[in-house]
Amino acid sequence: MKTIIIFFISLSGILLMAGSYLLAQKMPAAGSVTSKSLAYDPYESYPLYHGGDLGVNYSKSLTVLKIWSPPAQEMKLRLYKTSTGNDMTEEIGCRKDEFGVWKAELPGDRKNLYYTFQAKINGKWNDENPDPYAKAVGVNGKRGEIIDLNETNPTGWENDKPPLLKNHTDAILYELHIRDLSVAANSGIKNKGKFLGLTESGTKNSHGQSTGIDHIAELGVTHVHLLPSFDFSGVDESKLNVPQFNWGYNPQNFNTPEGSYSTDPEDGRVRIREFKEMVQSLHQKGLRVVMDVVYNHTGQTHNSNFDQLVPGYYYRQWEKDGKYSNGSGCGNETASDRAMVRKFILESLTYWAREYHVDGFRFDLMALHDMETMNQAAAVLRAIDPSIIIYGEGWTGGDSPLPENYRASKMNAGKMNGVAVFCDDLRDAVKGSVFDDKSTGFASGAKIMAESVKFGIVAAGEHPQIDYSAVNYSKKPYAKNPDEVINYVSCHDNHTLYDKLKISRPDASEEELVKMDKLANTIVLTSQGIPFLHAGVEMKRTKGGESNSFNKPDSVNRINWDWKYVNRDLFAYYKDAIALRKTHPAFRMPNNKMVQKNLLFLPTNDPQLIAYQLKDHANNDSWQQIIVIFNGADVEKNIVLPKGMWKTALQNYQFKNDGKACSDKVVIAPCSAMILYQE
Repeated sequence: MKTIIIFFISLSGILLMAGSYLLAQKMPAAGSVTSKSLAYDPYESYPLYHGGDLGVNYSKSLTVLKIWSPPAQEMKLRLYKTSTGNDMTEEIGCRKDEFGVWKAELPGDRKNLYYTFQAKINGKWNDENPDPYAKAVGVNGKRGEIIDLNETNPTGWENDKPPLLKNHTDAILYELHIRDLSVAANSGIKNKGKFLGLTESGTKNSHGQSTGIDHIAELGVTHVHLLPSFDFSGVDESKLNVPQFNWGYNPQNFNTPEGSYSTDPEDGRVRIREFKEMVQSLHQKGLRVVMDVVYNHTGQTHNSNFDQLVPGYYYRQWEKDGKYSNGSGCGNETASDRAMVRKFILESLTYWAREYHVDGFRFDLMALHDMETMNQAAAVLRAIDPSIIIYGEGWTGGDSPLPENYRASKMNAGKMNGVAVFCDDLRDAVKGSVFDDKSTGFASGAKIMAESVKFGIVAAGEHPQIDYSAVNYSKKPYAKNPDEVINYVSCHDNHTLYDKLKISRPDASEEELVKMDKLANTIVLTSQGIPFLHAGVEMKRTKGGESNSFNKPDSVNRINWDWKYVNRDLFAYYKDAIALRKTHPAFRMPNNKMVQKNLLFLPTNDPQLIAYQLKDHANNDSWQQIIVIFNGADVEKNIVLPKGMWKTALQNYQFKNDGKACSDKVVIAPCSAMILYQE
């Protein structure tokens, strides 16, 4: 399921750095405002603005504010001392230019004053709001703040660098909600529910085990994927003494961090500095940072910053009746194919990458965006850092006026450049459908999912041994290369992996459920593509059977850090499985040609038994040959191995280093995985 700020250089600065890359990709530059809308657009007559300076442009001697609103007849800028008080200090009438841009100039140093814009449209004054590009906001995001961004940089920020990432398939993603991580009493973390909770090292649970950022680093993943951390509605930042929870998929101000995750929501500088401290701490721990961005809709529609300033323009409408479309399932959907919307998205993304050193972006309901926008996003971000990872949900939340052949959907993944999509085919094949609580998957005993699992193993690409007609959802390959596919079995949406297994297999013992859990993510961690883990899955995380916890209390959503002790064997298994993937590049081949050449499925004639061989030092692996076997049945299975002596790396969920060898036939324990190799 269910993030603009303008930097102090012209957008042309980005273009100079990105120029050769963009030419090579034959794509327009960031913020291109010349392309034709792909769906119904009654606003084509609006003038477009090509500059890169919308929003607040601060200096000690002069602050200039610009806002795009072609239909406005008048525009007021109001200045305040605080973010909520009745303490206006000045009201200024803005001037409009031929591009529909309203401008106000504030001489002198106006740092730390708060501001709003108010537009008069069709003879009526709309509500006061910050501009959509607001870099900083006060409590509950109702007023913007004029700040000096340099004052928000932590010590050493200019030297902050992410850890090395050679290929995107080397990434292992860990999806985390800021509040979930630290809010439990046994987290050992002082700044509970805050960005700063991810800066605290040395924290322990009640059994002396590492928690928080140390735990994530210990687990061995490469990226922390943060659920929405831009400013969102749904949590009252003025009442943080009252427990409140929200996933954050209701955007309010896209270009500034969420206030409830800061220690002082009133001062817009604090949340910015603390977000940067979090990123810096994660980088120092060897972890990269992915932001979950929700550009496909806004939390409010007619009362949003967008619609109060340019009614209708930022949202898609149906041509037949002019009504706002709702492809997001949240009341509206943004029109990424309209020039100024695309410009906003691209400038917002580059702002987060440059100002906050964010290393990747996950797009919510990405199929509501058009492919051109996503291709431009990939181009401008990779011009900043080629290792930035970009992925999203390749589906919508409902029908959209955007034609399907233009959508950034799963089936169009091969038409995008370096944009990955989630593989729901593998997800539901392994554990059962998210749309049917009682359904089972390969890991929980289903007998009809082998081909869909194999489809995920080859990262949804072309492979001569896949019968695509038997794949559950996709009847043809959709990825050109493995780095275009995110493989997973659980995330914040729907049930946790453990809860899904328990609900769908009420007959299974706890020991059997743990085996299913291990099998499910062993498949993910040994498949080609990019693996994705839901935070806490390594500790048998449960939400008590709750499938939609977006606003449920901490008792449902929090990570109970004593789970780590109770399930210490499971944690150790996940840690070892991650280490195996990181050690052996055969599991993370970078292109489909290599997968076709080096991955061979072995005949089993059994719908509950999958076996494949990774051949000939695949991707320069130190092991010459690797065999991976999955048994989804509740009985043991036999399989004949290719000729030669094979050493065991994994058997019955035990990682082996005893050097024992086997040949001919092996026995695979019920509901388990086996990995063998030849050096």
